[in-house]
Amino acid sequence: MSSFAVRLGFPAAFVALASCTAPVRDAPPALDGGVSLAPSTLTADTPGATNRGNTFIAPRGWTLRRTGDLIVVEAPEAGSRIAIVDVQAADAQAAVDKAWPLLVPGFARRLRLQTPVNPSDGWGEGRRFSYLVPPNEHRSVWAIALPAHSGWTVVMTDMAIDIANKRAGQSALIYSRLLPKGYVRETFSGKRAHPLTPDRIAEITAYVERAMKATQVPGAAFGLIQDGKVAYATGLGVRELGKPEKVDADTRFLIASNTKPMVTLMLARLVEQGKLTWDTRAMDAWPAFRLGSPETTSKVRVRHLICACTGMPRRDLEWIFEYDKSSPAAAMQSLATMQPTSDFGDLYQYSNPMAAAAGYLGGQVAFPGVELGAGYDRAMQTLVFDPLGMRDTTHDFDVAERGNAAWPHAPDVDGRIQLVDPKTNRSMIPIRPAGGAWSTVNDLLKLVAMELGEGTLPNGRRYIAREPLLNRREPQVRIGADSTYGMGLWIDTTYGTPVDQHGGFMWGFHSDVMWLPEHGVGAVILTNGNPGWIIRRQFARKLQEVLFDGKPQADGEVAAQAKAYYAFLQSARRLIELPAASAPVSELAPRYANSSVGELRVLREGGRTVFDVGEWRSEVGSRNNGDGTTSFVTVAPGLNGFEFLVGHKDGKRVLELRDAQHRYELIEQP
Repeated sequence: MSSFAVRLGFPAAFVALASCTAPVRDAPPALDGGVSLAPSTLTADTPGATNRGNTFIAPRGWTLRRTGDLIVVEAPEAGSRIAIVDVQAADAQAAVDKAWPLLVPGFARRLRLQTPVNPSDGWGEGRRFSYLVPPNEHRSVWAIALPAHSGWTVVMTDMAIDIANKRAGQSALIYSRLLPKGYVRETFSGKRAHPLTPDRIAEITAYVERAMKATQVPGAAFGLIQDGKVAYATGLGVRELGKPEKVDADTRFLIASNTKPMVTLMLARLVEQGKLTWDTRAMDAWPAFRLGSPETTSKVRVRHLICACTGMPRRDLEWIFEYDKSSPAAAMQSLATMQPTSDFGDLYQYSNPMAAAAGYLGGQVAFPGVELGAGYDRAMQTLVFDPLGMRDTTHDFDVAERGNAAWPHAPDVDGRIQLVDPKTNRSMIPIRPAGGAWSTVNDLLKLVAMELGEGTLPNGRRYIAREPLLNRREPQVRIGADSTYGMGLWIDTTYGTPVDQHGGFMWGFHSDVMWLPEHGVGAVILTNGNPGWIIRRQFARKLQEVLFDGKPQADGEVAAQAKAYYAFLQSARRLIELPAASAPVSELAPRYANSSVGELRVLREGGRTVFDVGEWRSEVGSRNNGDGTTSFVTVAPGLNGFEFLVGHKDGKRVLELRDAQHRYELIEQP
């Protein structure tokens, strides 16, 4: 996914955790300002251009229509659209003020926040505008104004959150190829990577130091490898804020979803051994495997479990809220209640429970009949960690948190960096193949060296056959114009040369593992704080700038995104009353429950109102949503932003919790 798509706000589709009731599905209003043209449904991804020649790509299956200068690209689900228009205006604010009425006559949403967008891809410094949307609407509404050629191009996004999440990979196609007229993106294709000399390594080190300062992340470790040799490995900052112990290249971090490439590596070894194939039916390899219907279950092959291509949507709240009483077996039983929301291979949709099933299936193939978690742990140890010499990599949280271990951090509700309650990350244990491994830079560089060697280790010994290893990198589904997802791996070609990588994100931990197969270069970066994702997302860009003398862009991106992140926290804080307002608090029931996300107790501790879900707890603030509804919002570091909408159903008090495509009603209990 290009950095431009990230700046436009694309990741928000993945993390919407709040709002309630059915999303708006009304058809868009009629457009003023020109003759309305009948929309055409696109049969393929289709390049297009604005009236002034700025280019974009519209996704297959969406409809495209033009009215004067306005272009509207609408998802197959009516009412969710992205619009592009060129305008003349004095500044970004004036540009969006001109643009919105062309799409929504009488547009009157209140502005929540505007933040800068770093100049790149031929655009000057732009502005991003986000708007207040009552949670009942369950919509994402924002705009971005980008200057080029003495004018402004405004992109307006107005989508139901469930559709934005489901079609995020297609939306990224529009954002990632929105370029000014005549602009050709910088490419490193055909270039030869420079050696990682001390001066070039110093550039990367300085980038990480500046990024840590901008994001306020307490600690980071990173390492570089070139031509089979470790060029550099180090740590910066501290393991825990307020304590003197320093991070180094042997400090353990929770690597979260960077567990997934190692899971597919374990599966690749089983393929090599002839114990399964990528096209073996999951139910044949593991008879207990079930999805929401026999028909869907029978279609799933091993490759589908971890390709993000089966149409299974994110359904993370259940394991985040109810992990203490869970187990691998219970987590996998919940798969039998899940169904795809798009066809196999059609849309990128990322599913942690499906990825967990991939790991547990591998454990059962390697060690039939062993308890799911134990079988998986043993398979990873014997097939991946031990052969690669990854001595400090483990799924055992008790082992990982001893000694040289990093601790997670995140801003509190007022933007001050605090320690995250470490036990919240133990929510990963029941689904640990999806993201429960701990590792170090030095260990992960061994993995990267093997990947660059296409299965051969630096000592010349072959660890795995080339074919099953490289099968993991074959595209299974597209994400935007320049990125695909294989099996537990992203393959990004934004700047011409492929970068194979994966990222990881859990509370207070963010990481990335990457390699450039055409150049024999790889890298690892691990961080122990939110918003560490800003550091790691731009690390690949910085690495390419250093390797190929690219235009300086990564530092500016980090600075702009860090500023936007903390501005967003401030805007959220202004909307929340803390301590929670006494009137809505007095209406709360003492206890609520839902069969999927468990029990929630409402506690009064001094002047604070606390929601305790058993596995974790947080003070909540109250928010008046402006439409007559009230929400309570968690504010604990790392856990901030879970929103509970107050309501009633069948004479009982209800708190409604939503992720992007699901909603959960917690109903008062006697």
